[in-house]
Amino acid sequence: MRVISGLGFAVPDILIPQQGTDLEKWAVIACDQYTSEPEYWEKCSKEAGDAPSALNLVLPEVYLGTEVETEKLASIAQTARRYLNDGVLTSLGTGFILTDRSTSLHPSRRGLMAAIDLEGYSFEPGNKNICRATEGTVLSRIPPRIRIRANSPVELPHIMVLIDDPEGVTIEKAFEMAEKEGIKPLYDTDLMLESGHITGTFIPDGSPVAESIINGLAKLKADNSDGLLFLVGDGNHSLASAKAHWENVRQGLSEEEKLNHPARFALAEIVNIHDKGLDFEPIHRVVFNTPADEFISKAKEYFKDCGISFGPVSDDRQSFTVVTEGAEDVVISLENPPHSLAIGSVQMMIDSLGLECDYIHGEDSVRKLASSGNTGILVPAISKSTFFGTVEKEGVFPRKTFSMGEAFEKRFYLEAKIIE
Repeated sequence: MRVISGLGFAVPDILIPQQGTDLEKWAVIACDQYTSEPEYWEKCSKEAGDAPSALNLVLPEVYLGTEVETEKLASIAQTARRYLNDGVLTSLGTGFILTDRSTSLHPSRRGLMAAIDLEGYSFEPGNKNICRATEGTVLSRIPPRIRIRANSPVELPHIMVLIDDPEGVTIEKAFEMAEKEGIKPLYDTDLMLESGHITGTFIPDGSPVAESIINGLAKLKADNSDGLLFLVGDGNHSLASAKAHWENVRQGLSEEEKLNHPARFALAEIVNIHDKGLDFEPIHRVVFNTPADEFISKAKEYFKDCGISFGPVSDDRQSFTVVTEGAEDVVISLENPPHSLAIGSVQMMIDSLGLECDYIHGEDSVRKLASSGNTGILVPAISKSTFFGTVEKEGVFPRKTFSMGEAFEKRFYLEAKIIE
């Protein structure tokens, strides 16, 4: 591993399954997906069978609080050590991996596997670290993941970290160079349960492509006066768990040992926010036990000092749409909103008035739920061009603001890294 000073990351020593491993059985989706669908994870188990699989090294959150959680926590570390001892997981040496993911929705989403320096990451709202969270962290979700890290010698990441690179000087340029140099993919596999396909190309440390990647990230850092380089798009709680574990580990280390300890660095996939294969879907709201007319009356009162008006969407005003069964939609606009995002203003009202709400993906689902005295609220999607600027201004997004793509497009566990 090579630590890149001042840029908040390291060139990692990456582990992958040994040659001949069935990668379609090995790779499984992020543990925080399909949390209400145990049948999905049962299918994963059936697909993997007795073959080596990352499924044996992670705890799907669908099992939290069940007997399966207890069994998994007992077996994960043991299985990880066996995979290392038996050569199931093998080291590539120090370097990056360029990833290219395709799904039924997008032909390509490119990424870069690197190690985030946890000393440069914080999930505290308003921090000015080089790597920051994009949403509030629910501390109750961290302990089970810390227990895994505290005992297992390896980590498998589903973390996706965003960079703001509209000119493509980092990842896109690296792909162009690798193609010109004729570097062939290290792995090339379908992903289970119709989740698409992924290729990975290893880029050795010290190579021209690797140096180009480092120089590209250095340029992005230099161009941002706020000191921001990385934003956590997916896997915020996993990175927060890695941070908490590192804080525990570092207490027993000398200053010299702290500099390069494996637990200080968390493997993650870096993705350009401007990649065409990366969609940001808004997460809407449904307010329960509050009819639309009552919600609108409450909104009039709550936003009375914000220049509230009703009518068509206006480009110079912040707007959101109120939906109910059997009536026309009502657009509410704010001239002087309390938050820079419509979803932020809506959530502030919901929280302040103690309204009961749920977080809903997809307009169709909102319209189905906006009945029997419930009110649906549709909010606009976040603009990629203002994404980083919003975090710089607001600190973090309101909880459940956006989703990066559909569930089956989330990152799969494939690569690993030593953490002890």
